[in-house]
Amino acid sequence: MNLESSITRQSSDTEFLTDEEIMAKRRRRNIIIAIVAVVAALALAYFAFGRGDVGKTGGSAAADSKKSDQQAPTVTVVVPGRQLVSNIVSATGTLAARREMPVGIAGEGGMVSRVWVEPGDWVQQGQVLASIERSVQSQEANQLAASVVAAQADARLAQSELDRASALVARGFISKADIDRKTATRDAARARVGVARAQLGAGQARIGRLDIRAPAGGLVLTRAVEPGQVVGAGSGVLFRLARSGEMELKAQLSEADLARMNIGLAAKVTPVGTATAFSGQIWQLSPVIDTQTRQGIVRIALSYNSALRPGGFASAQINSGTLEVPLLPESAVQSDPNGNYVFIVGKGNKVQRRTVKVGSVDDQGVTIVEGLAGTEQVVLSAGGFLNPGETVVPNRAKPAR
Repeated sequence: MNLESSITRQSSDTEFLTDEEIMAKRRRRNIIIAIVAVVAALALAYFAFGRGDVGKTGGSAAADSKKSDQQAPTVTVVVPGRQLVSNIVSATGTLAARREMPVGIAGEGGMVSRVWVEPGDWVQQGQVLASIERSVQSQEANQLAASVVAAQADARLAQSELDRASALVARGFISKADIDRKTATRDAARARVGVARAQLGAGQARIGRLDIRAPAGGLVLTRAVEPGQVVGAGSGVLFRLARSGEMELKAQLSEADLARMNIGLAAKVTPVGTATAFSGQIWQLSPVIDTQTRQGIVRIALSYNSALRPGGFASAQINSGTLEVPLLPESAVQSDPNGNYVFIVGKGNKVQRRTVKVGSVDDQGVTIVEGLAGTEQVVLSAGGFLNPGETVVPNRAKPAR
């Protein structure tokens, strides 16, 4: 009886609730459900993680370390060791004649009547390069030649008179004093012959100097005179010759590299604009160092070739012996305004920057003259994406050969 009355009352109360009261009751119910769900989730999290951390601290650290290793980048490294490689020193410089001979006016000069050679011609010692007009000098030479003939006639006459006087001495017609005077006259006539001949020789020599001649055999490099040009002692250099056509490269080397050079070392010289390398050897080392550039000159002797043009620019590879040094691929060596460097993987797989000095660079790789012992783990590539102190996973590769 009571139960039926209670149900009847509840149903009767519900029937009289408004829509707002019904929505409020639903919100309270949803809030209670959400709070219960959050409390349950926190409880589960506590039991799943909190208690495990309390009892297993070492295992969590290992897991974190493993996770960190999985996130660190993998890089390829190599331990280069030390290898015997040729110590090639690179240098640049200017090509020039090994012995350049400037040729100018040796005499009094005049108007050039003819030029006999062109640049690129080969000439022999004493060969005429250019001739100067000589009509006046030729007439003077003719006059001097006539003076010689006249002096010779006077000398013959004086000799004849002396001979006749000597024949009359025994007869008493000529005194001893007359003989002495005639002897002196004869001697003076002979001296005048010598003077005339000397003057003629000097005139002929002056005419000969009107020919501009090659002081030695070689290659004509430049010509700075044309027919009709008036030249003299102040005209400067008219021709430049390379003695025997021998060439050289005046290569500039740093003070440290120059100290390792010796006369006779072989070198390969490559002029700009060609891939052909010419063999040569060092024949002279500069005895001084430029105080401004701290460089010295190495002169590399070269045989004649039409591709070797004096004044041109060329590079040289000088073989100064062998070195036992680390050898790396070019990709391992980085550079910036501070110089060349490599990245190595050190303790704790941390990246370190190491400054190095580079030697020769060829198809085998880059020789490291200073900075590496050869036992380091050197990053082979991707150095531009690494930073000092960064943790990486090293992957060992074979060394360069």
